[in-house]
Amino acid sequence: MKMAPARFASALLAVFWLGAGLASAQGPSITEPPPPIVFDDWKKVSTTDETVEYSESFPSAVTTPYPSNNVVPLRILVPASAKGPVPVVVVTHYWGAKDLKVEVSLASELNRRGIAAAILTLPYHLSRTPPGFRSGQLAIEADPERLVETMTQAVLDTRRAIDFLQTKPEFRGDEVGIAGTSLGAVVSILTYALDPRITHAAFLLGGVDVAHILWSSSRVVQQRDALRQLGYTEATLRPVLRSIEPLTYLPRATPGSTFVIGARYDTVIPSSSTSKLIENLPHPKVLWIDTGHYGGVFVQRRLLREVASFFGAEMESGTYTPPARIYAPTVRLGVIADTLAGLNLGVGVDLAKFDSRGNTFSTLFATPKGPELFLGRVISNGLSFGLSGSTHGVGVGFFFSTVL
Repeated sequence: MKMAPARFASALLAVFWLGAGLASAQGPSITEPPPPIVFDDWKKVSTTDETVEYSESFPSAVTTPYPSNNVVPLRILVPASAKGPVPVVVVTHYWGAKDLKVEVSLASELNRRGIAAAILTLPYHLSRTPPGFRSGQLAIEADPERLVETMTQAVLDTRRAIDFLQTKPEFRGDEVGIAGTSLGAVVSILTYALDPRITHAAFLLGGVDVAHILWSSSRVVQQRDALRQLGYTEATLRPVLRSIEPLTYLPRATPGSTFVIGARYDTVIPSSSTSKLIENLPHPKVLWIDTGHYGGVFVQRRLLREVASFFGAEMESGTYTPPARIYAPTVRLGVIADTLAGLNLGVGVDLAKFDSRGNTFSTLFATPKGPELFLGRVISNGLSFGLSGSTHGVGVGFFFSTVL
């Protein structure tokens, strides 16, 4: 019996998706180490007075339909002054990274302290981006099963990178660190929780409770709306994501030293998720900055130095003490609607905060209608009520703002 071309195509597609579903269901477990492989030898890329850089690549432990995503590149920067085995830190980047400049800067700070760095490209980013997509576009989608697969791949890739580093006599097997920013921090937290070989970890602008992050983050509005349309809520999403939730595995049994940098007004990785991370780490070093998720760029160099100092101290059997405070300006973008000037757009810097959470504050704004001072109190997310003043007088109004 012959099958019509359209029916044959439909049947073939059904078989493909069934096979894909079975492959996903039978895919590697995030709790198990990736299968051992034989690595190719690394290649020397460049040499400077401070750094010798090598490159390595290896197959991912998770196979996806995109060939470019199935190869994991690793940039390894070793101190040029190294005379024997040195500690090494695996560095992971933020979501949507278009380059690795920040990670190379951290690697340079680590090299100056006699520590090597291995920069890992996360799934669906940079050279791992499939043709026709943006870097990171496929990393976070409105599909919980895909998200579980991608995070599992990221963790197993990171653990396989450690496997490779431990084959090289240039590195100490007993001093392995990990550091990540934003999405890279979430991957690093999860990897740290699962891999006892990691002795030290630094998490920048990261957090736990992945379901809450997805349901609260200002960065994934489209994905959240799509999840709602599929019938998900934060509560029903949580058990689906249990295998990639760091709280499933924290606190871990193996002791290790940790450093957490959080942003008080973060809406991308909510500060509540960062606080929950801190609560589930034994004796972490903690530094809060008075910015949103992106405001750390104003003190980026200082933050990277502190991260490198943490690893430098802890890996030399010392104790790192974070600064009590690093001044970082609280920069706001916002709209003021008041009795003085009507509707006004502006960018401003907080002059003062009058409580520990910064809910009562004063901000000096530059607007198209001239400078304006706002003194008010937060009444809901991003919305404040108070007094506004300028050369035209004093008014009362509302202010909606986003902290960078």
